[in-house]
Amino acid sequence: MPADLVLALHGTRSVAGQAVAAELASAVAAALPGVDVHLGWADVLSPTLTQTLAGLGDAVVVPAFLTAGYHVTSDLPAAVEASGGRARLAGLIGPGLVAAVADRLAEAGGPGDAVVLAAAGSRRRRALAEVAAAAAALSVLVGRPVVPAFLTAAEPTVGDAVAALRAAGHDRVAVASYLLAPGVFADRLAHVGADLVSAPIGVHPLVVQAVRSAYAAVVTHELDLPDARVTASGVERIA
Repeated sequence: MPADLVLALHGTRSVAGQAVAAELASAVAAALPGVDVHLGWADVLSPTLTQTLAGLGDAVVVPAFLTAGYHVTSDLPAAVEASGGRARLAGLIGPGLVAAVADRLAEAGGPGDAVVLAAAGSRRRRALAEVAAAAAALSVLVGRPVVPAFLTAAEPTVGDAVAALRAAGHDRVAVASYLLAPGVFADRLAHVGADLVSAPIGVHPLVVQAVRSAYAAVVTHELDLPDARVTASGVERIA
């Protein structure tokens, strides 16, 4: 039997955000026939990741996070250890999702004259660097200046970044949500003074591909799947 796949998510009290998590789990299960897919929450909701893993045997935890902040670097490894250490942690899905962010921005009427890439924020330098790299990649895709900004824990704030772009002469400023699902952070973006705000990434095909690729990178030989990596345009198979 192939290892179970556990999607580790932040957790939200938003009904819409919980619906996105359930829809994502269903889409991933459809993309990996024969693999049991479970949810494990890092915060706010239960079952927690530790509780989910405690009821499983061999499992691969795929962090459904965009950057390597505190939850990814501390909470998830701790949850694996607390559950007996049987599970294996896969890589992040965020690096392959810039094209999905561009799609959501286009759906919202963007890109406008300049863009703020709005991320949750972190005190971890690695996470901030990952957002900066995503902003640079998005700028290439949309052909506009893109500034990284944060909703908490880091600067500049999204509102300050929007104001700075206006002061620099950009008339139509867009906010691209670097968030996976609706929730408190996504709601705040409606009040940052931008001309348009894109929706969170949600259950975009690239998200499903990124989860599948992260899982496959751990268990490729067990499932007889081709090696794969996620790029901005999707999954590339490696011969």
